[in-house]
Amino acid sequence: MYDSILYLSFGGPEKMDDVLPFLENVLRGKGVPRERMLEVAEHYRHFDGYSPINDQNKEIIASLKLALKENNIDLPIYFGNRNWHPLLPDTLKEIRDAGHKNTLVYITSGFSCYSGCRQYKENLEAATNLIENGPKLTKLRSFYNHPGFVGANSAQVKAGLKLLDSPEKVYFTAHSIPLSMAKTSEYEKQLLEVCGLIAEDCCIDNWELVYQSRSGPPQQPWLEPDICDKIEEDLEVGLIKKQILVHPVGFLSDHLEVLFDLDTEVQELCDEKGLKLVRSKTVHNHPLMIQTIVKLIQEKISGTTPEARGQYPPRMSCGGPNCCAYSPGSRPQRPV
Repeated sequence: MYDSILYLSFGGPEKMDDVLPFLENVLRGKGVPRERMLEVAEHYRHFDGYSPINDQNKEIIASLKLALKENNIDLPIYFGNRNWHPLLPDTLKEIRDAGHKNTLVYITSGFSCYSGCRQYKENLEAATNLIENGPKLTKLRSFYNHPGFVGANSAQVKAGLKLLDSPEKVYFTAHSIPLSMAKTSEYEKQLLEVCGLIAEDCCIDNWELVYQSRSGPPQQPWLEPDICDKIEEDLEVGLIKKQILVHPVGFLSDHLEVLFDLDTEVQELCDEKGLKLVRSKTVHNHPLMIQTIVKLIQEKISGTTPEARGQYPPRMSCGGPNCCAYSPGSRPQRPV
């Protein structure tokens, strides 16, 4: 019997003094040049070092608590992060000290790859090893094709489309990852599936999946095309001329990478080129997204039937030895 829920996210700084220690946590062991880390730190300076991700997660947790109560689920929710306070080991100690033994884990990542799934599992294992008599942890499954997640994205895109006369193209954007990571996961395939489902819901014919937020050593190949590069290319060949919509499908809330990479850099590019840009909202605490989390929890505590849309079945293998692998027997890899 499950007795608690761990809401596990990425984390983010809340003032400038936090930024470099936070980025050092994030990039440790990944071979990212210090110059690149300092460049990313400058992004945070635009916002006085504050990332809204923690406050956004607290908003989601508040909505989730109400939704659980409405569905007669009486489980306390604890908040922890991989890379900044409240840090995961501290949260697990809090759960243990409250007397909880069996904890469901919701991870704020809907798509499968090393950094979006397997690394969270490794962090959970490492944190568990740091404390004695910690709770047993059971991860909720990946939800990229859950009807509620798709529906929440579609609702946000429809709201964005209403702000345009006739968008010439919709760009779905996600965090780029190294090709070495992409080749050992279903990340790109899952993103394309969701984008297609959203496009179908919204009657969008002209769309493309693009990427943002690339980091890592310059010689390391990452998923492309970059959103800014693609917009410039499409302008050059006349595919777009007046107005576009950008939807951050790979992000669950409007945190700093969305605010800087899209609302700052892409907006500046569009202003320079005379393009009208509408950036639709992430799913954040949209009611359909909150209900998605509730249904994932109900799958575990009540054995309700897992739901999925599209051509692929529910992704049930999360947490096992082949978690987020591209195919049976393969294993998601750290970038090399």
